[in-house]
Amino acid sequence: MKKFLLAVCLLGTVTSFAQSPVSARLSSGYDLGMGYSTNRYNPSIQYYQLLNIGERKLVSLGWNFRLGAFYGDNIDCYTAPARLTREKTGFSALGAPLVPANIDTLRFDFVSMTSASIGVRAQINLGRVELGASADLVGLTLGRTRTGRVTSSTGRYRVDSTTTSPFTGANADQSARPSRLNARLLGDNNLGTLSTDVYARIRVSQRVGIKVGYQWLTSEVRMSNRDVIADNDRFRNRSGLAYLAVTLPIFQ
Repeated sequence: MKKFLLAVCLLGTVTSFAQSPVSARLSSGYDLGMGYSTNRYNPSIQYYQLLNIGERKLVSLGWNFRLGAFYGDNIDCYTAPARLTREKTGFSALGAPLVPANIDTLRFDFVSMTSASIGVRAQINLGRVELGASADLVGLTLGRTRTGRVTSSTGRYRVDSTTTSPFTGANADQSARPSRLNARLLGDNNLGTLSTDVYARIRVSQRVGIKVGYQWLTSEVRMSNRDVIADNDRFRNRSGLAYLAVTLPIFQ
């Protein structure tokens, strides 16, 4: 009897929530999609939950969870830390603008990584058409260690406690793995693998929607042998991808 009463109470709580003004203004669902550009692929699944604002529900704000994989051929990753990429102000003695002095390249024949991130989403609802944007905020990335080729005019790595060697010849081939932590800290201060996208969705029916958009994907790796001259082991690639997805709403 106690179990029966407990079940009734739980059902009543769920039913009350489902009929509450807050839940009536919630919408959620899944996006099953693919970002693509030449030699770059980013399949992903996203779960989102939005709160519809106002009586007309014109604007929706909420969050999303994204699980995605990035595959790329012939990928160039560049020096990542903001302290090294920040442009220098002023001009040289010959009048040429000063540029960052420590931008190196780490090139891979192939890279792959899988990331899971939580982010924010905003949307404008125009009947059967919805316009929106989303951005990852924080998450984790996993992937295999792979070998890339370093191009650096000044870089050196530590061979032992007293000896360093330049990234030249056979030493230009260096191993690296995806950066584990994803965190949006704005601009070149960002860490790890992060996605930002803008989109338009057409609701084909109450149960299915088609989403098209454009995705900016940043992926980052850490080199095993740190450059002791620049004091850096982080390299970043930025990709622009066309995006297509099928949306499966849960409730709206």
